[in-house]
Amino acid sequence: MRVPAQSVCTAIRDDIVAGVHERGGRLTEELLARRYGVSRVPVREALRTLEAEGFVVTRRHAGACVAEPTEQEAADLLEMRGLLEPLGAARAAQRRTEAHLKVLRGLVRLGQERARRGNSEDLRSLGSWFHETLAQASGSPALTSMLTQLRHKIAWMYAVEAPASPVEAWAEHGAIVDAVARGDSERARAITAMHTERANGAHRLKLSAGPERVRNSQHPVNMSGQPY
Repeated sequence: MRVPAQSVCTAIRDDIVAGVHERGGRLTEELLARRYGVSRVPVREALRTLEAEGFVVTRRHAGACVAEPTEQEAADLLEMRGLLEPLGAARAAQRRTEAHLKVLRGLVRLGQERARRGNSEDLRSLGSWFHETLAQASGSPALTSMLTQLRHKIAWMYAVEAPASPVEAWAEHGAIVDAVARGDSERARAITAMHTERANGAHRLKLSAGPERVRNSQHPVNMSGQPY
């Protein structure tokens, strides 16, 4: 069975974000095919997609390599998210479905409960799920795709400190959902802008990973995973 390039792309992207493939390192089709247990064809397609996303660059005499973003490029990502997240929330207030609201409210309940208990690991995954669902509720596939790419590139370039007050952070999530549920796009935009600005302040630029920090990953592509 032919492995979809999308699954290979997700696996390579995840390993780039995690630091398995160090910045500036070469990405040869043969080694990648062996690492992920696939043929070279989906690897080649995946590298083209990752180059379009900015994770990979093609260099003369070297071929495909992991990109090496500058500090300015990293800062631009946070600024872009500060503009697009509020736009997504405003659109969600106009276009959300009852299904979106049900998921968002459930996530807020869980998040507020975990915040009171101080379970930071759960909070991080719940927060990602919340913002992904909010983006989907915007009814704009293009905007959702852009925000998804931004989140992954930001996770690649930045380490995130836990919020000083998780309870307050999840209260903001709740306020966003309330505004979205009422169809109040301006309030949804304003609260999300404030929330995003606060979250951006907790990001710290990662240092370039040297060989001693690169982790090994030899697992084949997980075909049961959800597409990106």
